[in-house]
Amino acid sequence: MVFIRKEEDFICQKCGFEVKGNGYTNHCPNCLWSKHVDIDPGDRLSECMGMMEPIRIENKDREYNIIHKCTKCGKIIPNKAQKEDNFQMIVQISAENTN
Repeated sequence: MVFIRKEEDFICQKCGFEVKGNGYTNHCPNCLWSKHVDIDPGDRLSECMGMMEPIRIENKDREYNIIHKCTKCGKIIPNKAQKEDNFQMIVQISAENTN
């Protein structure tokens, strides 16, 4: 697996937020949703194109990981949370999964 860095801006298809990409951006920092566009990180080769729902938050080695699940094909992909991410959404998703 080879990571391909691409600086891409996009408009979130979930909440409409205008996202300024930095080459590592893989989800909306406002609502934390993503889109299933890659087979390997950055390759943009996935044909699925489904929306990736943030289903839970994991804390690993003092880093938050957002676990996304594709609403179309069911693939689960972890992504590191970024400092720009909406921390209230991280807390909300964490709280929803403590049941």
